Amino acid sequence: MLTRFNQDKKIIFLDPHTELLVSDEKLHIILSPSLYWVKKVILPLKHAREAKKLLESLFEDVLPEGNYSYSVYKASEEGEFFIFAYEDKSILDLLTKQGISSSNIGSVHFAQSELYNLQGAMKINETQSIYVKDGIVTLVPCCWIQESGMLSIEDTQLSKHKIILTQFGHIVDSSSLIKISAILGLFILLIWVELFILKQDIQKIQAQSSELFIKYKLKPTIFQNKALLKKYTKIHTNQTKLRMNFSKELKKKNIQKISYKNNKLKVIL
Repeated sequence: MLTRFNQDKKIIFLDPHTELLVSDEKLHIILSPSLYWVKKVILPLKHAREAKKLLESLFEDVLPEGNYSYSVYKASEEGEFFIFAYEDKSILDLLTKQGISSSNIGSVHFAQSELYNLQGAMKINETQSIYVKDGIVTLVPCCWIQESGMLSIEDTQLSKHKIILTQFGHIVDSSSLIKISAILGLFILLIWVELFILKQDIQKIQAQSSELFIKYKLKPTIFQNKALLKKYTKIHTNQTKLRMNFSKELKKKNIQKISYKNNKLKVIL
């Protein structure tokens, strides 16, 4: 089946066996049941957000191996919920194959939330039909059921139930992402502690430096103290050189020792 969409038809039904011709525009996508797993469950919970942490365990006995994302919405006030599992990569790969880029995706919905009021069976391509059984939107081979025509979704009023496809969800699964986030969080905490300790050490050094400046009556700036050090280093060098020259001259006169004590100068030859 080849389906063409123009500017007036922005809702598409995405199925691996249905070929689409789309223009460069924002598209609202309804996912075929072949692109997700769905269960209707009863949970003793009031809100869908409370059920989210249970979704992986509720699907663990039916899903083949893969990297899945999960979604849920409440079906009734009696605690009925529709829960979903899907592979972001599979859906994104199919969109790419159909010529639809991520920038053209307006919203993504499950057929379950958008076509649950479907009356009778409708064909989606030459081999498959879609219909509702026990409240679940289902795909079956065309030969299994009598259809009343081709599926038309042009006038579908989309619900608020939608998902966001994760571009790199297939590279790192959720549990690994949580572990990586925890490690990064710990690493950031260690860096923060190290910076805090370093700041304390800097403050301590600055305090000690101030005490030394006061104790030895140093100049207020480093530049002034460097100039002062240079001055006295030069004086010290000159005095040392003078003493060495004086010592050499004394040795020439066979003077072994000169001492000065109690205002008396004593020379020993």
